[in-house]
Amino acid sequence: MSDALGCIETKGYVGSVEASDAMVKAANVGLTKMIQIGGAYVTVLVKGDVGSVKAA
Repeated sequence: MSDALGCIETKGYVGSVEASDAMVKAANVGLTKMIQIGGAYVTVLVKGDVGSVKAA
């Protein structure tokens, strides 16, 4: 089984928490990392199998 890495970038911390919560609940993925880039941008990385990451 191969793992995939998915990412989403949001403006604002609240949006990133809502997006990561929805991704974890929608598919079998795990939250890998949240990176605060600056200027209120936050990147969320999730890891799981390819189908789950696409679904999330």
